[in-house]
Amino acid sequence: MVETCHKRHLRLRFRRAACSGLAGLLFIAVLTALAQDQPAAASSATPARAVGTVKGIAGNTITLTTDAGTVLNLIVQDSTRILLAAPGQKDLRDATPLQLSDIHVGDRMLVRGKPGSKGQSLVALSVVVMREADIAARQEHDREDWRKRGIGGLVKAVDLGQGTITVSVTSFGASKAVDVKTSKSTIVRHYAPDSVKFDDAKPGTLDQIKPGDQLRARGTRSADGSQLNAEEIVSGTFRNIAGTVISTDAANRTISVKDLATRQAVMLRINDDSQLRNLPPMMAERIARRLKGESQPASENGNVHPAMPASGSPEGVGGGRAGGPPDFQQMLNRMPAVSLAELQKGSAVMLVATEGSSSSPPTAITLLSGVEPILTASPDSSRAAMLLSPWNLSGTGGEAALGTNP
Repeated sequence: MVETCHKRHLRLRFRRAACSGLAGLLFIAVLTALAQDQPAAASSATPARAVGTVKGIAGNTITLTTDAGTVLNLIVQDSTRILLAAPGQKDLRDATPLQLSDIHVGDRMLVRGKPGSKGQSLVALSVVVMREADIAARQEHDREDWRKRGIGGLVKAVDLGQGTITVSVTSFGASKAVDVKTSKSTIVRHYAPDSVKFDDAKPGTLDQIKPGDQLRARGTRSADGSQLNAEEIVSGTFRNIAGTVISTDAANRTISVKDLATRQAVMLRINDDSQLRNLPPMMAERIARRLKGESQPASENGNVHPAMPASGSPEGVGGGRAGGPPDFQQMLNRMPAVSLAELQKGSAVMLVATEGSSSSPPTAITLLSGVEPILTASPDSSRAAMLLSPWNLSGTGGEAALGTNP
């Protein structure tokens, strides 16, 4: 099935470690350190700053594609201070001096400098570099940590006074309430209103979170699993839809679905980040049986069917930790992809989408076809659709990963 945000997500899917998510947050800390550690520029003008990814190096000029989408030519002088920082580093005390020749395409870079004489150029006063490989390793570490110590679900209640968020964590046919405890040190982020990217999650506050939102949190869980002391939270307002296909438009990348809960037609956009998968029939039947409270079919020797161990993790489809919950993001990634053209009128689908706005229709984050047995097993179509919700945000960071894509 799905987890966030995410290759995504909180997905809580954590995909592009070299983009604005994790790396952006890390560079904010480094930027603060630079402001404290670096002497003021000789020029009276306020030094310019840029954060981005190295796209090319020629002589003493570095071509940088910034996170804002512009291209800068950085001129490195003999006096330019170049430092190598590790992802997660809080200040520059342990940063390592670096030579221009040690910088590579794909590395992330924070530059402080002054405008050059030619167009989009910047004369670099100081440069902080993070290795592409180091960021990827940190991303994988964070992704694994979210899998081990994270939970995801739908917000049921928010107590701002106590700093507690009650989350309903849904599994096959069952839900459990978990109290997410926050503190002053808890990192809180919130998805942009019409974005499917964990990268676009912005620093947020608890009062932005409301019942019905999807939330992913990681931290230390109590022995009985009823409470989690959160180190990090990512939340967002998303739509859970179960319905049937009315029409598709491959050219304009849209799909119209009849929402079984509201009986209304919903038009959704499909973009490059949308994940369209088809649920294999056998797995759909297993999930349907769980929703109806039925046991798994037994083999001839009376044991649970080998394709569905007692832990509930289908072997060969991604699986999960022994004795623990299945890794639905891995399961989803191994399911066959489906194209818009393959979704016929009347086909049953479940999906998670952005909320959309008055000027922009919702965007599908994850769409799952082949779900007829599930919708038949659950009279409450919205409950069936919520099977996707707790897993979508984390695919990150936080797959989010994390670090740039729940």
